[in-house]
Amino acid sequence: MRVSLGADHAGVEAKEALAAALRERGHEVLDRGTQGGASVDYPDFAEKVARDVAGGAAERGVLVCGTGIGMAMAANKVPGVRAAVCHDEFTARMSRRHNDANVICLGARLLAVARIAELAALFLEEPYEGGRHARRVGKIAALEALRDGRE
Repeated sequence: MRVSLGADHAGVEAKEALAAALRERGHEVLDRGTQGGASVDYPDFAEKVARDVAGGAAERGVLVCGTGIGMAMAANKVPGVRAAVCHDEFTARMSRRHNDANVICLGARLLAVARIAELAALFLEEPYEGGRHARRVGKIAALEALRDGRE
C-alpha cells in the first residue's frame, strides 16, 4: 500500500521510525515532512498528506503531532479525507471498520514511538466493513458537499 506520512516538530522522531517500520512491512512511503526539529506549523503537513490521499497519490495517510488533534482538524478540511485521532487498538480498528477513515492522526506526546507504529499498522491492515456503515459514511460525504457548496 502507498502511505503518505507527515509530522510536525513534535512528531518528527516518531514519523522517521514509522517510515522505516512501514517499509519493512512492504508499504511504499511518501514522506511529506517535516525533516527536522525546528518548530513548524502542523496544518502545512496535514494538507500535504490529505491532498495525497484525496487525490489518489496515496491510499492512506498517517499524521503525527503532539496530540493528533490539530492534524485531524486540518486534514479533515480537505474534501474526501476522513481523518481520525486514535490512541489505542480499538479506536484504530473502529475508525477503519465503521468510518472508513483514510487518515490516522496520532499523538507523539501521548504515545511511545513503538505504539505509534503498532497503531498505524493496525489502521493500514484493518478493512472497512461497509454494509450499514456505508450509509453513514455517505452522510459524511453529503455534509462535506454541502459545506463546499457542491450540493
